[in-house]
Order: sequence, then structure tokens, then C-alpha cells
Amino acid sequence: MKEYKTIKLEIENELCTLWLNRPEIHNAFNEVMITEIIDAFDFIEKSSDIKVVMLKGKGPSFCAGADLNWMRNVANYSYEQNYEESLNLSKCFYKIYTCPKPTIARVHGAAIGGANGLLAACDFAFADDNTVFSLSEVKIGIVPACISPYVTKRVGEYGSKELMLTGKRFKGKEAEYHKLINKSLNPDKLDNYIQEIIDLLKTSGPKAMSQCKNLLHDISNDLSLNDAISYTAKMIAEIRASAEGQEGMSAFLEKRKPNWVKE
Repeated sequence: MKEYKTIKLEIENELCTLWLNRPEIHNAFNEVMITEIIDAFDFIEKSSDIKVVMLKGKGPSFCAGADLNWMRNVANYSYEQNYEESLNLSKCFYKIYTCPKPTIARVHGAAIGGANGLLAACDFAFADDNTVFSLSEVKIGIVPACISPYVTKRVGEYGSKELMLTGKRFKGKEAEYHKLINKSLNPDKLDNYIQEIIDLLKTSGPKAMSQCKNLLHDISNDLSLNDAISYTAKMIAEIRASAEGQEGMSAFLEKRKPNWVKE
């Protein structure tokens, strides 16, 4: 498996764990980490050994946002250089969001600034109650631009205004209240809960999950109800006729597990 400088991949039992691996600086990201995450998701998409992806942070925090040394350099960039760096960051979040496999963020310690883009781009995000969150960009005179499409999808416009304009710090239960994360739990219950979600995902058809993600994206963003009539009918017809759909329906009728479920 490919070695990276700022992240680490582990694959076991169809689960790929992507570790943010700069624990000495609370996994703050820079241009290297951003590029490596994009590369890792390219690999994840193509790997038949991976059914579920989990994003985690080594050490005391999930991610402290942007690396201060990187920010110092960026402050001296021209507009064109700033645009290219920011474009790559946007591509990173989009790569996570469009991953054809279900993605889970396991958040602990702190999720500051751009870290919220990483977790919001995932299909599921879970945190322990003690995790500190902040969309703090306004406190240093900038805006949470690249993360905003994904945070706003989760939180909504007015919740995003509260979190982004104040830049306040808040903990897991408030993050759950705002729907920035799916659930906040006591630290000793978090991993068991996530494992239950992973086990459920592993029993779902891989291609069906991928198509379901496409379905939810399209009907949420691009389709009128009228257009959805044909789109949804065509999708279910294609899925029913596919090898996975045929296997799944046969397994259900024959009262057995489908072939993608490992004993």
C-alpha cells in the first residue's frame, strides 16, 4: 500500500480507516495533507477490498484546522496562488463528498475551522460529547468559504449563520443539535455505536449504496418533482435488472444472505 507523509491508510475487514497523521500539531492540514487525501480517495474509489471508509485523527484531536505555518505562507501568496491553493482544498472536500462508498467521520478532541469541512463532507459524522467545535474563520478576518457548501447542507442557512458569524466554540451535543454531526455520545460508547453503523453498512449492496448516494444528491439539488418521475423510475428499473439487484432479491425470497455479506 502507498505510503504518505501526513495520512495513513489501514484496511481490515472491508473497512478503510484514513488516519490524519500529524498528531504533534493536532492533525492541522496543509497543502501536502490536502493533496494526499485526494490521492487516497482516488485509491479508495477503485479498491474492491473496501466497502466503508472512516476518517479519524491520530493523537488528542481529530483536526485543528489549517496548519499555522501553511497559513503564514499563504498570507504572502498572490491572488492567483491563493486561488490555486483554495481550489485544491475545495476539491478535497468534494472528493470526500462524492466518494461512491459510505464515509464516516469519527471526531474527538477538537474540530476547528476547515476540519468541519472534512467531517461535513462525510455521509456520517459522530463525536464524543467532549469534542470542541468551532467555525472560527471570522475571528481572523477570513470566511469558511470552501467548507460552506458541506456545512450548510448539514446545518442549513440560519444555523450556519449562527455558527459561522459568531465563530463560537461549542461541544458535541450542540453540534448534534445543529445537525453538524449525526450523533454525540459519551466517549466510552462512541466506538461501539460506530461499529454498529459499520456492521449495518456492510450488509448493504455496495453498488446499491453508491447509487443511493447519487440518488439523494440528484433529488436534493438538481431535479424538479416532474423530472424526478422518469429519473427515479429509470434508476430502480436499472438496479432491479443488475446482477447485484437480482442477487439481493433472490436472497430475500430464498431467505438467505446475499453474496456480498461475509459470514
